[in-house]
Amino acid sequence: QVQLVESGGGLVQPGGSLRLSCAASGSIFKIYAMGWYRQAPGKQRELVAEVTLRGTTNYIESVKGRFTISRDNAKNTLYLQMNSLKPEDTAVYYCNAGIQPNTFAYVDEYWGQGTQVTVSS
Repeated sequence: QVQLVESGGGLVQPGGSLRLSCAASGSIFKIYAMGWYRQAPGKQRELVAEVTLRGTTNYIESVKGRFTISRDNAKNTLYLQMNSLKPEDTAVYYCNAGIQPNTFAYVDEYWGQGTQVTVSS
């Protein structure tokens, strides 16, 4: 069984930084694309940033230049470095990954439980 566990959320003042981590564990043969999504109160969940298996990254416009997504394939871990945080970044952040559990299985989509990020003075 595959699990994604996020950590690193919290309360930070505007202009501050946080680093989110997402560790994948369980039966894992290969992890394909990974991404961070967020959902603010009353809003739909949106993709914040994604990274392919080969390291190609993509960001939504509002976080470009402030957030950096990265992955450590040896550790099956995804990161999101968030700098210059703004109140509008406040949301629950979710980790997402396409994972093939074994060589005979299809790739399934997995989600973490979410971690709260609050940017406020």
